[in-house]
Amino acid sequence: MDRIDGRTPEQLRPVSFEPDIAPHAHGSVLVAFGKTRVICSAMVEDQIPGWMKAQGVPGGWLTAEYSMLPCSTLERKPRDISRGKLDGRSSEIQRLIGRALRAVVDLRALGARTLWIDCDVLQADGGTRTASITGACVAVAIAFRRLVADGTLRKSPLRQLVAAVSTGVLEGRCLLDLCYEEDREATVDCNIVGTAGGDLVEVQCSGEEAVFPRRELQTMLDLAGHGIGELLRMQQEAIDGVSDRPVEKPVLDLSAQFPLV
Repeated sequence: MDRIDGRTPEQLRPVSFEPDIAPHAHGSVLVAFGKTRVICSAMVEDQIPGWMKAQGVPGGWLTAEYSMLPCSTLERKPRDISRGKLDGRSSEIQRLIGRALRAVVDLRALGARTLWIDCDVLQADGGTRTASITGACVAVAIAFRRLVADGTLRKSPLRQLVAAVSTGVLEGRCLLDLCYEEDREATVDCNIVGTAGGDLVEVQCSGEEAVFPRRELQTMLDLAGHGIGELLRMQQEAIDGVSDRPVEKPVLDLSAQFPLV
Protein backbone atom coordinates (compact mmCIF):
# COMPACT_ATOMS: atom_id res chain seq x y z
CA MET A 1 0.00 0.00 0.00
CA ASP A 2 1.32 3.43 -0.94
CA ARG A 3 1.89 6.18 1.58
CA ILE A 4 -0.07 9.41 2.09
CA ASP A 5 1.84 11.13 -0.71
CA GLY A 6 2.09 8.05 -2.94
CA ARG A 7 5.69 7.12 -2.09
CA THR A 8 7.00 3.62 -1.48
CA PRO A 9 8.35 2.83 2.03
CA GLU A 10 11.99 3.33 0.98
CA GLN A 11 11.44 6.49 -1.09
CA LEU A 12 12.63 9.98 -0.14
CA ARG A 13 10.47 13.01 -0.67
CA PRO A 14 11.59 15.26 -3.55
CA VAL A 15 14.87 16.88 -2.42
CA SER A 16 16.42 20.05 -3.81
CA PHE A 17 19.24 22.48 -3.00
CA GLU A 18 19.24 26.12 -4.12
CA PRO A 19 22.69 27.61 -3.37
CA ASP A 20 23.46 31.27 -2.66
CA ILE A 21 20.07 32.02 -1.15
CA ALA A 22 21.85 34.40 1.28
CA PRO A 23 24.63 36.11 -0.73
CA HIS A 24 26.23 37.83 2.30
CA ALA A 25 27.02 34.43 3.85
CA HIS A 26 30.21 32.57 2.94
CA GLY A 27 27.96 29.67 1.96
CA SER A 28 24.20 29.22 1.91
CA VAL A 29 21.48 27.01 0.50
CA LEU A 30 17.73 26.65 0.54
CA VAL A 31 17.14 22.95 1.11
CA ALA A 32 13.78 21.27 0.51
CA PHE A 33 12.66 17.87 1.74
CA GLY A 34 9.22 17.76 0.16
CA LYS A 35 7.28 20.67 1.63
CA THR A 36 9.84 21.22 4.37
CA ARG A 37 12.11 24.14 3.47
CA VAL A 38 15.07 25.45 5.45
CA ILE A 39 17.55 28.26 4.77
CA CYS A 40 21.00 27.09 5.88
CA SER A 41 23.93 29.51 6.00
CA ALA A 42 27.56 29.29 7.05
CA MET A 43 29.67 32.28 8.09
CA VAL A 44 33.21 32.35 9.44
CA GLU A 45 34.42 34.87 12.05
CA ASP A 46 38.07 35.55 12.87
CA GLN A 47 37.66 34.88 16.58
CA ILE A 48 37.11 31.97 18.95
CA PRO A 49 35.02 31.60 22.13
CA GLY A 50 36.50 32.90 25.36
CA TRP A 51 36.63 29.43 26.92
CA MET A 52 38.95 28.24 24.14
CA LYS A 53 41.32 31.14 24.77
CA ALA A 54 41.23 30.58 28.54
CA GLN A 55 41.96 26.85 28.21
CA GLY A 56 44.47 27.22 25.40
CA VAL A 57 42.50 24.93 23.07
CA PRO A 58 44.09 24.93 19.59
CA GLY A 59 42.11 25.41 16.39
CA GLY A 60 38.67 26.86 15.92
CA TRP A 61 35.07 26.20 16.86
CA LEU A 62 31.80 25.36 15.13
CA THR A 63 28.40 26.21 16.52
CA ALA A 64 24.85 26.13 15.17
CA GLU A 65 21.59 27.98 15.69
CA TYR A 66 18.16 26.71 14.65
CA SER A 67 14.84 28.49 14.55
CA MET A 68 11.40 28.20 13.01
CA LEU A 69 9.98 31.33 11.45
CA PRO A 70 6.55 32.32 12.79
CA CYS A 71 4.93 31.50 9.43
CA SER A 72 6.59 28.07 9.10
CA THR A 73 3.66 26.22 10.71
CA LEU A 74 -0.10 26.24 10.19
CA GLU A 75 -0.58 28.32 13.32
CA ARG A 76 1.82 31.18 13.99
CA LYS A 77 4.80 30.05 16.05
CA PRO A 78 5.96 32.81 18.43
CA ARG A 79 9.62 33.77 18.17
CA ASP A 80 11.84 32.55 21.00
CA ILE A 81 12.84 36.13 21.80
CA SER A 82 9.21 37.00 22.54
CA ARG A 83 9.20 34.38 25.32
CA GLY A 84 12.56 35.50 26.68
CA LYS A 85 14.17 32.05 26.36
CA LEU A 86 15.12 29.48 23.76
CA ASP A 87 12.54 26.81 23.09
CA GLY A 88 13.66 23.42 24.45
CA ARG A 89 13.10 21.70 21.11
CA SER A 90 15.07 24.36 19.23
CA SER A 91 17.94 24.05 21.70
CA GLU A 92 18.04 20.27 21.29
CA ILE A 93 18.00 20.49 17.49
CA GLN A 94 20.72 23.11 17.19
CA ARG A 95 22.93 21.03 19.46
CA LEU A 96 22.32 18.07 17.15
CA ILE A 97 23.25 20.14 14.09
CA GLY A 98 26.45 21.28 15.78
CA ARG A 99 27.42 17.73 16.78
CA ALA A 100 26.74 16.43 13.27
CA LEU A 101 28.98 19.01 11.58
CA ARG A 102 31.74 18.91 14.20
CA ALA A 103 32.01 15.17 13.48
CA VAL A 104 33.19 15.90 9.93
CA VAL A 105 35.00 19.25 10.26
CA ASP A 106 38.69 19.45 11.21
CA LEU A 107 38.60 22.29 13.73
CA ARG A 108 42.39 22.57 13.83
CA ALA A 109 42.45 23.19 10.07
CA LEU A 110 39.85 25.93 10.60
CA GLY A 111 42.41 27.92 12.59
CA ALA A 112 41.49 30.44 15.27
CA ARG A 113 38.06 31.04 13.76
CA THR A 114 34.43 30.31 14.55
CA LEU A 115 32.13 28.78 11.97
CA TRP A 116 28.54 29.83 12.54
CA ILE A 117 25.79 27.67 11.06
CA ASP A 118 22.28 29.12 10.98
CA CYS A 119 19.24 27.06 10.03
CA ASP A 120 15.94 28.91 9.67
CA VAL A 121 12.83 26.92 8.84
CA LEU A 122 10.61 28.58 6.23
CA GLN A 123 8.07 25.77 6.05
CA ALA A 124 7.74 22.76 8.34
CA ASP A 125 6.28 19.48 7.13
CA GLY A 126 8.30 16.95 9.11
CA GLY A 127 12.05 16.36 9.12
CA THR A 128 13.20 19.91 9.81
CA ARG A 129 16.21 18.70 11.81
CA THR A 130 17.33 16.22 9.15
CA ALA A 131 16.87 18.77 6.38
CA SER A 132 18.83 21.31 8.46
CA ILE A 133 21.80 18.97 8.91
CA THR A 134 21.81 17.95 5.26
CA GLY A 135 21.52 21.54 4.02
CA ALA A 136 24.00 22.89 6.55
CA CYS A 137 26.65 20.51 5.27
CA VAL A 138 26.18 21.85 1.75
CA ALA A 139 26.43 25.45 3.03
CA VAL A 140 29.61 24.60 4.94
CA ALA A 141 31.18 22.89 1.93
CA ILE A 142 30.45 25.93 -0.23
CA ALA A 143 31.83 28.30 2.42
CA PHE A 144 35.08 26.36 2.79
CA ARG A 145 35.49 26.07 -0.97
CA ARG A 146 35.29 29.84 -1.34
CA LEU A 147 37.56 30.53 1.62
CA VAL A 148 40.18 28.26 0.06
CA ALA A 149 39.73 30.01 -3.30
CA ASP A 150 40.34 33.47 -1.78
CA GLY A 151 43.33 32.29 0.22
CA THR A 152 41.78 32.52 3.69
CA LEU A 153 42.14 28.76 4.23
CA ARG A 154 44.95 26.56 2.95
CA LYS A 155 42.63 23.57 2.52
CA SER A 156 39.01 22.74 3.26
CA PRO A 157 38.52 21.59 6.87
CA LEU A 158 35.53 19.47 5.74
CA ARG A 159 36.78 15.88 5.88
CA GLN A 160 33.66 14.30 4.41
CA LEU A 161 29.98 15.00 3.83
CA VAL A 162 27.31 14.27 6.41
CA ALA A 163 23.55 13.92 5.91
CA ALA A 164 20.52 12.96 7.96
CA VAL A 165 17.11 11.41 7.38
CA SER A 166 14.14 10.31 9.43
CA THR A 167 12.64 6.84 9.62
CA GLY A 168 9.72 5.48 11.60
CA VAL A 169 7.10 2.81 12.04
CA LEU A 170 3.54 3.53 10.97
CA GLU A 171 0.82 0.87 11.00
CA GLY A 172 3.46 -1.83 11.29
CA ARG A 173 5.54 -0.61 8.33
CA CYS A 174 9.02 0.91 8.49
CA LEU A 175 9.11 4.11 6.42
CA LEU A 176 11.82 6.47 5.21
CA ASP A 177 11.70 10.28 5.42
CA LEU A 178 8.39 10.86 7.22
CA CYS A 179 6.22 13.85 6.36
CA TYR A 180 4.31 15.60 9.14
CA GLU A 181 1.16 13.46 8.91
CA GLU A 182 3.22 10.26 9.07
CA ASP A 183 5.40 11.53 11.89
CA ARG A 184 2.34 12.54 13.91
CA GLU A 185 0.83 9.04 13.71
CA ALA A 186 4.04 6.98 13.89
CA THR A 187 4.51 4.55 16.79
CA VAL A 188 8.30 4.77 16.43
CA ASP A 189 10.23 7.90 15.48
CA CYS A 190 13.89 7.75 14.45
CA ASN A 191 16.38 10.34 13.14
CA ILE A 192 19.70 9.05 11.84
CA VAL A 193 22.84 11.02 10.93
CA GLY A 194 25.49 9.36 8.76
CA THR A 195 28.66 10.21 6.87
CA ALA A 196 29.95 9.60 3.36
CA GLY A 197 32.31 7.05 4.86
CA GLY A 198 29.37 4.92 5.95
CA ASP A 199 29.68 5.69 9.66
CA LEU A 200 26.95 6.88 12.00
CA VAL A 201 27.15 10.15 13.91
CA GLU A 202 23.92 9.86 15.87
CA VAL A 203 20.81 7.71 16.13
CA GLN A 204 17.77 9.20 17.86
CA CYS A 205 15.12 6.51 18.11
CA SER A 206 12.18 6.21 20.47
CA GLY A 207 8.82 4.52 20.77
CA GLU A 208 5.81 6.81 20.99
CA GLU A 209 3.94 5.13 23.86
CA ALA A 210 5.06 1.84 22.31
CA VAL A 211 7.94 -0.62 22.17
CA PHE A 212 9.61 -2.03 19.08
CA PRO A 213 11.74 -5.11 18.34
CA ARG A 214 15.40 -4.97 17.35
CA ARG A 215 14.57 -6.22 13.86
CA GLU A 216 12.58 -3.03 13.24
CA LEU A 217 15.55 -0.94 14.38
CA GLN A 218 17.75 -2.80 11.91
CA THR A 219 15.21 -2.22 9.14
CA MET A 220 15.12 1.49 9.95
CA LEU A 221 18.93 1.64 9.94
CA ASP A 222 18.97 -0.04 6.53
CA LEU A 223 16.35 2.38 5.20
CA ALA A 224 18.32 5.33 6.57
CA GLY A 225 21.52 4.03 4.99
CA HIS A 226 19.79 3.93 1.61
CA GLY A 227 18.33 7.42 2.08
CA ILE A 228 21.56 8.97 3.32
CA GLY A 229 23.38 7.52 0.33
CA GLU A 230 20.93 9.27 -2.00
CA LEU A 231 21.22 12.53 -0.07
CA LEU A 232 25.03 12.43 -0.16
CA ARG A 233 24.94 12.04 -3.92
CA MET A 234 22.59 15.04 -4.29
CA GLN A 235 24.69 17.10 -1.88
CA GLN A 236 27.81 16.50 -3.97
CA GLU A 237 26.00 17.44 -7.18
CA ALA A 238 24.82 20.70 -5.58
CA ILE A 239 28.32 21.53 -4.31
CA ASP A 240 29.97 20.72 -7.64
CA GLY A 241 27.58 23.08 -9.42
CA VAL A 242 28.55 26.14 -7.36
CA SER A 243 31.17 28.65 -8.45
CA ASP A 244 34.06 29.80 -6.27
CA ARG A 245 32.45 33.23 -5.98
CA PRO A 246 29.04 34.05 -4.50
CA VAL A 247 26.31 34.63 -7.06
CA GLU A 248 23.97 37.55 -6.51
CA LYS A 249 20.35 36.49 -6.92
CA PRO A 250 18.33 38.85 -9.13
CA VAL A 251 16.00 41.17 -7.26
CA LEU A 252 12.37 40.16 -7.69
CA ASP A 253 10.73 42.52 -10.17
CA LEU A 254 7.20 43.31 -9.02
CA SER A 255 6.60 46.22 -11.38
CA ALA A 256 4.24 44.21 -13.57
CA GLN A 257 2.10 43.16 -10.60
CA PHE A 258 2.21 46.56 -8.94
CA PRO A 259 2.58 49.27 -11.60
CA LEU A 260 3.26 52.82 -10.54
CA VAL A 261 0.13 55.00 -10.72
